[in-house]
Amino acid sequence: MMILALPSRANSSTNILLIEDNDISRQLMSEYLKYCGYNVLELPGGSAFETSIAAFQPDLILLDLKLPDVDGFTLLQQVQQHPEWLHIPIIVVSAFAFQSDQQRALSLGARRYLVKPVKLVQLERSIQEELAQ
Repeated sequence: MMILALPSRANSSTNILLIEDNDISRQLMSEYLKYCGYNVLELPGGSAFETSIAAFQPDLILLDLKLPDVDGFTLLQQVQQHPEWLHIPIIVVSAFAFQSDQQRALSLGARRYLVKPVKLVQLERSIQEELAQ
């Protein structure tokens, strides 16, 4: 369950790549972020990850770890192999609440780790903080 709150208005030129396999979660986050003023590209899995980064040029990535075709840890490793992508902040949004999963994701380059269910206002605050750095 995600809790709605009134968002601040984002810069409409900010691109967010959202990788989430759960249709309801993906749609809810996407619609909220679009309402906040972000441009959002949604992916239900990781197979088009690299081509989507190249084409969409995201300013930030929201990444679920449990995906049907490839896990999020593998996608984090792919980012590490592309120095030109290392500046893109990645926020993991996952149901994996174990400390070991969090530590692994952060060691692979994720900037933040949010455990589902996440409050949308918390998600947007995290996005704003990462984009301000």
